[in-house]
Amino acid sequence: MSRGSSAGYDRHITIFSPEGRLYQVEYAFKAVKNAEMTSLGVRGQDAVCVVTQKKVADKLIDPSSVTHLFRLSANHGCVGTGISTDAKALVQHARSQAADFQHEYGYEIPVDHLSGRIADRNQMYTQHAYMRPFGVALLVIGMDEETGPQLFKCDPAGYYVGYRACAAGQKDQEVANYFEKNLKNDESNANMDEKRVIETAISALQSTLGTEFKASEIEVAVCSKAQPKFTCLTEAQIEAYLVSIAETD
Repeated sequence: MSRGSSAGYDRHITIFSPEGRLYQVEYAFKAVKNAEMTSLGVRGQDAVCVVTQKKVADKLIDPSSVTHLFRLSANHGCVGTGISTDAKALVQHARSQAADFQHEYGYEIPVDHLSGRIADRNQMYTQHAYMRPFGVALLVIGMDEETGPQLFKCDPAGYYVGYRACAAGQKDQEVANYFEKNLKNDESNANMDEKRVIETAISALQSTLGTEFKASEIEVAVCSKAQPKFTCLTEAQIEAYLVSIAETD
């Protein structure tokens, strides 16, 4: 058996290969990439936004029943990129954690704390032979009373970290390169209001994928200082932003 082969070392999640790799965890990351969709988030001065592609697999499916955006609590939500059923399992866990925290302490769970609990769940599923990692990455957004808009990414390995802008999915590296070029420092984000945050997010997805979307082809959700609740934009609202972006270009 060659040392570079995964044969035999990917049968159980807790077995390291001679190179120190955990193939089952790597397969979970590949599941996120193989979803053939890209999601991204952008955080500004008083708003945070996530944008994702909306793909309907069959013409007979009602498009209004297809979504990758999930509300976790009143002011927090997320977009799941990867295996949809895994996303729903994590969302159910996150909703339970948010509700328990609210009931116990009397105020809404901070975004970083909720993201940490989601990441803990992911990490736990990389430790036991009778489990498998979740093949999904979550971009969690929300408005904290003290820290303002927040954006966190939770990956299948159980790692989570806050971002000014980030992406997940098929073209995540290309989107990251776009953000590194256009959002060079904290000042770039600090000067963005809600409208610019949403337009920046949509523009990044359009530029990276090299296509101009119709309103029905993307999903957009936002939390802002003016409207803290996790809000999914309607197609009419998305269309207005697309027109504004086209006019600016």
